[in-house]
Amino acid sequence: MDQIVGRRARSLAEWGELGGRMFVPADIGAGLQSYRPRPSDVVITPYAKCGTTWLQQIFHTLRTRGDFDFDDISRVVPWLEMAVIAGVDLDAPQRAEPRGFKSHLSYAMVPKGARYVVAFRDPKDAVVSMFRFMEGWFIEPGTVLIDDFAKAWISRSEDGRDYWSHLLSWWAERDNPDVLILSYEGMNAAPEATIRQVAAFAGIPLDDELLALTLERSSFPFMLKHKDRFDDLLMRTASEARCNLPPGSDSAKVRKGGSGGYRQELSPEISAALDAKWAELVTPVTGFADYAALEAEIRRRSVG
Repeated sequence: MDQIVGRRARSLAEWGELGGRMFVPADIGAGLQSYRPRPSDVVITPYAKCGTTWLQQIFHTLRTRGDFDFDDISRVVPWLEMAVIAGVDLDAPQRAEPRGFKSHLSYAMVPKGARYVVAFRDPKDAVVSMFRFMEGWFIEPGTVLIDDFAKAWISRSEDGRDYWSHLLSWWAERDNPDVLILSYEGMNAAPEATIRQVAAFAGIPLDDELLALTLERSSFPFMLKHKDRFDDLLMRTASEARCNLPPGSDSAKVRKGGSGGYRQELSPEISAALDAKWAELVTPVTGFADYAALEAEIRRRSVG
């Protein structure tokens, strides 16, 4: 394949080639090896596009009582596996205790010795969100069909880094006292309860003033208004250097919010393929016929 220079991918093959330049396994490994977990650390580690940035903002607001003096939320709540790629020192002092980090790793792959917050999300919404996130950054808009992107996302299984392996790995830890499992849908439905859960899990005292502040600062309108703080600046800068992508890509993570938007985006064929993959991989292990059933159990456990 000819080297892609100064442009975004125009096919899934080109997107894969760019990903190979960006996400070098040796660099990812070096980032993880540089992390020295502490028992009080909080690692926010949903699968990609399942509420990570939202939880970073909730956590950082809680522990700092509203610090907003940053250009990228992942500068103050650093991404473990991307530390070398983003040029971040994981041992650098953080702005408040407990220390917080981001990851997208499964329980099987994440460094052990900390505490972990995971949010699950309907795979149909997750794949749409990922496509829209990549389109305009790594993928030239209008050149890759969402259904083709989704087919590749559904079938991904390399090294256990796929959605399905991530979900099953963390679900197996649902009774682990060092793991808090939430759902994106539950966070949307009950933001105050979510904040209370995160604060209690992280050991952060919560008063009415801090609760109100965190509700405001983690709301969709607030984060959308300040979306430049949540647009992966560190990774975008690295991608422009490593992949020679056009500068100023649209990498904003705060777009629409909410759940169920896949109904206007995915074809019936892709929705059926996602249902079939769930039935093949998740139902035999968890007993849940679909995501809705698992998500209902997460909410039941949250109030139980």
